[in-house]
Amino acid sequence: MEHPLAAQDALMWITHRPDLVFTSGQGSWITDHQGKRYLDFVQGWAVNCLGHGHPAIVAALTAQAGQLINPSPAFYNAPSLQLARGLTARSCFDRVFFASTGAEANEGAIKLARKWGQKHKGGAHEIITFADGFHGRTLATMSASGKPGWDTLFAPQVPGFPKAQLNDLDSVAALITDQTVAIMLEPVQGEAGVVPASVEFLQLLRQITDDRGLLLIVDEVQTGMGRTGKLFAHEHAGITPDIMTLGKGIGGGVPLSALLARESVCCFEAGDQGGTYNGNPLMTAVGCAVLDVLTAPGFLEEVTAKGEYLAAGLQALSERQGLGGERGSGLLRALLLPDERGPALVEAARQRAPQGLLLNAPRPHLLRFMPALTVSREEIDQMLAWLEELLAA
Repeated sequence: MEHPLAAQDALMWITHRPDLVFTSGQGSWITDHQGKRYLDFVQGWAVNCLGHGHPAIVAALTAQAGQLINPSPAFYNAPSLQLARGLTARSCFDRVFFASTGAEANEGAIKLARKWGQKHKGGAHEIITFADGFHGRTLATMSASGKPGWDTLFAPQVPGFPKAQLNDLDSVAALITDQTVAIMLEPVQGEAGVVPASVEFLQLLRQITDDRGLLLIVDEVQTGMGRTGKLFAHEHAGITPDIMTLGKGIGGGVPLSALLARESVCCFEAGDQGGTYNGNPLMTAVGCAVLDVLTAPGFLEEVTAKGEYLAAGLQALSERQGLGGERGSGLLRALLLPDERGPALVEAARQRAPQGLLLNAPRPHLLRFMPALTVSREEIDQMLAWLEELLAA
């Protein structure tokens, strides 16, 4: 029998991957080809909001695969209509466009804002985004992102994305011109190291966009779908954005994303927006199952409670080990390190025996935690105990 890694050279190289192949998963645990189990606090970068192999997702995929997979987005299908109604009924938005990735949803948001600027603001097209923000890996979303070094990686950039500083309203106001159409941000900057926009800042952004006739776009690809203890993170600030994007958790592991907008902003014309797989019933059936679980009585309250439990555990660990504290929202958190040992800790955690631990270090001086929203307190305790061992070593 061929070794599972024998075909690795057939994949295009895009990043270093360890020499293991994951073969199965259940809840907060994932197993490799040698039978080693890992406690997973990455979950596909906050994708598997219900963990690995959740019964509701398996059932939805299995049932829908036997009925209809893709009739083409030129026709309606029942799961996409059901999910669109479910999302609009639970949000301030009126209409939904489904896509496959968060970057694709953000690309759609950029297009929608620019189209709105053409129709209602004399061709205004600039969208103010933020230093250290992350919106995806297409050329436009990379240009909208403020990740260091990305401005030259595939130059020339797509123009029209001046960068402000998060939680600094003066830096935003200084960039507004007659060419500005929108302000776009993540309620919590994930790739930057779990840096939340303050409630006050989000409220001030809503005020300044209202005052200046601009759109407010929230990128909730990572923060949406219950990750922060609310269905959508902007709800913590009590604001009503004009456009929102979702990804990652909305599909619970399958390729699904969404662009949501208020009726007054919806101005696409035939041919402006589309996509071969967008809104296909196989993926949106899973989205319906995920939404049902997340909105079941008590579920989000439990996410909030477990977020507070994880935060308290990380803070106590930080104090015992002389680290830099913790921050975040709900079950999206970071532990600040006094040096740049993050990548080494990630490596040591994965190699830990007999069971491994999957962690993430988006910046060298911190660790990011994105467990399944179904993670147990016992699993949180287990992670903290193993992490303390690794820190001591």
